[in-house]
Amino acid sequence: MTNLFRGDILEEIVVKQFYLMALIVSLIFIFISNDYYCKKKLTEIEDLKDSLKDVKYENLIILTELTSISRQSQVKELLKKNNIELTGPTTPAFEIKK
Repeated sequence: MTNLFRGDILEEIVVKQFYLMALIVSLIFIFISNDYYCKKKLTEIEDLKDSLKDVKYENLIILTELTSISRQSQVKELLKKNNIELTGPTTPAFEIKK
């Protein structure tokens, strides 16, 4: 009974299980750091997804503008506006077969 009051039993348990407790504490630190790392990577992925959406939207806008500018009617208007005399072909296109 005196060992209990002096703390000898507690000291024996702690000394005998020191390596196990050190392992548990180190695993706890590893799990916590892994959790923070994963959360950081997830926020980075979400930021990259948002920037990808922005780039896709910009690409769509540029493609729309390009297709509207490259229409035949738009090209003709630009040629007239800049006083360039070009005419389209008068004969239809045909395919040469072998």
